[in-house]
Amino acid sequence: MGNNQSGNGIGKTGPRIREYAAQAAALICVAVALCCFVAQKEGYHMDELLSFELSNAEFNPWIVPTQPVGRLAKYVQEEIRGASFGETLSNLADTVQDVLANRGASRLLQYRADVYPEPVWISGEQFQEYLTVGKDDAFSYLSVYFNVKDDNHPPLHFMLLHTMSSFFRNTIAPFQGCSINILAILGCCMCFFALGALLERHGILPRGYGKTAGICASLLYGLSGGGIATALLIRMYGVMTFFCVAYFYLHVKKWLEKGFERKNKLLIAVTALGFWTQYFFLFFCLTLALVTAGLLAGRRRYRELKIYIRSMFLAAVIGVAAFPFAIQDVLASGRGTEALRNLGRGFSGYGARLAAFGTLLSERCFGSVPAGILILLCLAAGLLLVRRKRRGLEAAPAGVSGAAPGGAETAQTGGPKSGGDFAEASADRGSKAFWLMLLAPCGCYFLLTARMAPYLVDRYIMPLFAFAAMILAFFGARLFAALKPYGKYFLLASALLLGAVNVTTYDGEYLYQGYGRQLEVADQYQNLPCICLYDGVGYYDNLSEFTRYTETLLLTLPELENRQDKAGLEREDGIIVLKKPEVEEESALAALEQHGLKVEKVLFSEEESVHGDTIYLCVFS
Repeated sequence: MGNNQSGNGIGKTGPRIREYAAQAAALICVAVALCCFVAQKEGYHMDELLSFELSNAEFNPWIVPTQPVGRLAKYVQEEIRGASFGETLSNLADTVQDVLANRGASRLLQYRADVYPEPVWISGEQFQEYLTVGKDDAFSYLSVYFNVKDDNHPPLHFMLLHTMSSFFRNTIAPFQGCSINILAILGCCMCFFALGALLERHGILPRGYGKTAGICASLLYGLSGGGIATALLIRMYGVMTFFCVAYFYLHVKKWLEKGFERKNKLLIAVTALGFWTQYFFLFFCLTLALVTAGLLAGRRRYRELKIYIRSMFLAAVIGVAAFPFAIQDVLASGRGTEALRNLGRGFSGYGARLAAFGTLLSERCFGSVPAGILILLCLAAGLLLVRRKRRGLEAAPAGVSGAAPGGAETAQTGGPKSGGDFAEASADRGSKAFWLMLLAPCGCYFLLTARMAPYLVDRYIMPLFAFAAMILAFFGARLFAALKPYGKYFLLASALLLGAVNVTTYDGEYLYQGYGRQLEVADQYQNLPCICLYDGVGYYDNLSEFTRYTETLLLTLPELENRQDKAGLEREDGIIVLKKPEVEEESALAALEQHGLKVEKVLFSEEESVHGDTIYLCVFS
């Protein structure tokens, strides 16, 4: 009997494995493709290095050339951190008691950082500490929270990056941040699988097409230029995309299953987590919430509406209570006020911004604008043909009239409909609600982002790449369902073909290939100091480079020209000078000669550098 039970278990396991084999294969395909791109990434955008710095520089949110160690960072190092864990706890308790007892006169609030009149040399070890986690500051989430409160973003992504850095200490590498993005993309794919099955179960997708549509959506997204860019950019947009997709899935599921009046904890959690990831999440979140509330009111599901509003209010309270600095970020920070100013400009320049973001969306989803237009036109034409054919079939029996046996009238004469008719009408209503819930938030997100985003770059519309794949796959399922019995295979083949084209034609954005050669120069001259001539905050592009040199001096051109402290400039073995492209070369060389530094060799030209840098080997004469 025991053997029979064992046999039955094995018999059930086989079909279960086969049932999910295609979905597992799609996840593996996406993961392998994205990992191959991550393996090619050599450098970073300055914002990516800022992510590492905000995540890992303990209580030191900014790198300031005249103040290498922040006030709180210095206090933690000198007054709190002890030789043992017990001593550290004791020092922390003493600090808390001092603050509670003396308030503004406490030692913590009276503490001052070392601020110098001119930029000072910063060692390679200090730059390493800015970007990585050591044994003393691993899993220091309070530090991350403190750092991010002075930034324009909420803390969740930085805490995730800090967690990865805590597992791989004293290391900065693309996989630390990109792995977070890849997991987020795979999470989106799993939401596509669940959503496809849900829509098929409720008659919104053709029977037998839910699983295929979910797989196609995952391939269209994970293998698109947008999915690749999302995986490569070490910022919070991949995680935000996942929370947008999860938030949408939960809304659709609860709408179709009338579940808003119970078990909303997961929905509340996803809403709060999305808010803690990126404030642009609010564009999608609030629009979908308004659409959902309108649908619930329209269908007179008032009890669900009441509980739904209460759940969303609770999510907002939790989100703001956990990170109250969000209010200032949105309303009063530099980025927040800039976004509000952009919104206040109305339609001024709006057409150009819409065109720019539309181009980015088409290129990232379809490879190019013409390809995107062609695919959408073909899809629209196909759907029109299918709808016309369906209407023709529905009109075919229209000539049959009269009373049914037993005196019951047919549906044509306005009599009662069959159970199948009611099910079809219910599915049609559910389908209209679903498409409204999908298209309205995506459209509003695009319109608001195009107006309010500070830069015309793809990162701000990265969530739309996932929803574009979803829309294409689900519309495609309705179209290819007419091609029985091979429609599913045509749909899957089309998704694979488009994915293969996007992978092979990816433009290399966020790979920064060639920066590895610049790091090799730094390794070759690692025993020398470096002077970085920059404008603005351009030196953030090169933070990983500065960990290689013995020490680095960050200077603007006027600071070099007027520098009084000559210490460190008179090096017999030479100095590396890294000039950012914003600094005019002739003026830079003249300022170096003013301090006795002459160029002996150009080690790296502006044309060779992915950041437009020029690297010189200078000698003192």
